[in-house]
Amino acid sequence: MVSRLATSEPLGSLPEDQRRLLLDIGPRWGQDIVGHRQTVIECYTPLVAAAPKDGIEVKRDLSYGPHARHVLDVFLPAVDAARGGHEEEKPLDVVVFVHGGAFVRGSKSVNGEIYDNVCYWFAAQGLAAINVEYRLADAAPYPGGAQDVTQALDFVHRHASEWRIDPRRVFVIGHSAGGAHAATTLFDAAVTAPCPPPPVAGLVLISARVAADVRPGNPNAKPVRTYFGDDESLYAARSPLSHVARSCVPLMIAVAEFENPYLDEYGAQFFIEALRHRGVPPRLIQMRGHNHTSIVAHFNSGEEYLGREILHFIGSVA
Repeated sequence: MVSRLATSEPLGSLPEDQRRLLLDIGPRWGQDIVGHRQTVIECYTPLVAAAPKDGIEVKRDLSYGPHARHVLDVFLPAVDAARGGHEEEKPLDVVVFVHGGAFVRGSKSVNGEIYDNVCYWFAAQGLAAINVEYRLADAAPYPGGAQDVTQALDFVHRHASEWRIDPRRVFVIGHSAGGAHAATTLFDAAVTAPCPPPPVAGLVLISARVAADVRPGNPNAKPVRTYFGDDESLYAARSPLSHVARSCVPLMIAVAEFENPYLDEYGAQFFIEALRHRGVPPRLIQMRGHNHTSIVAHFNSGEEYLGREILHFIGSVA
């Protein structure tokens, strides 16, 4: 299966009226995150629902742990796409996607299309893709989300041969709160020391909450407090931003032009800290015209810039 023609214009896969609507919302994104998010989902759902999905095998709701939310979906490409035109089948690179939701809400599939669209797009490119659900803050405050990501990665490694996956080529993509959980999993030794995660080849943070904060301008301050706890003196130690130096895993950072307040700032700080400790800059991308939700909702809609950049990042990792 081949992907559709990529558009280069921000939000360019949308009808012009919807594109203009989202560009108009952009500067006002933080004033009504929940309402604006719903608008984005309503715009992109028909597009990603209509995208070709032929030949992609999907295994739904596989349990990787004891909780009801310890489930994941596996998207496997058609064998011909995975082979890349070669007769001999080879193990697949795999992306493990961890969704967002401000720590207190969200699921791996919002409406049967978003965030399945992310995994369908990568599977259409010949990779395996895995969509992870995890416990929310009410059932699993810090570091519960990171513990669930670790458990999911263990499950992926155990089933690598069954799913034709190369266990040396596992790439994690975390969006928003999912980015916090993924980054904590790979960077925070206080969390991972008792049970380190299996090897990960690279990490992509998309609009990630890499710092715990309850600043007055943060509309998600209450969910942050629910997950990270009431003791603000612990926030720095519990923030992935504080632990960049602890890991040398290859890193890519993407932020939207119109972010939830402070997330673009924290993404830039994460980039600077990684550069300071590693000497080699991670890949950093700002998605012009996009907002905190469209930056992932646009996958498999026809606009492919971010997806292609992630593929380039994956291909650059030896």
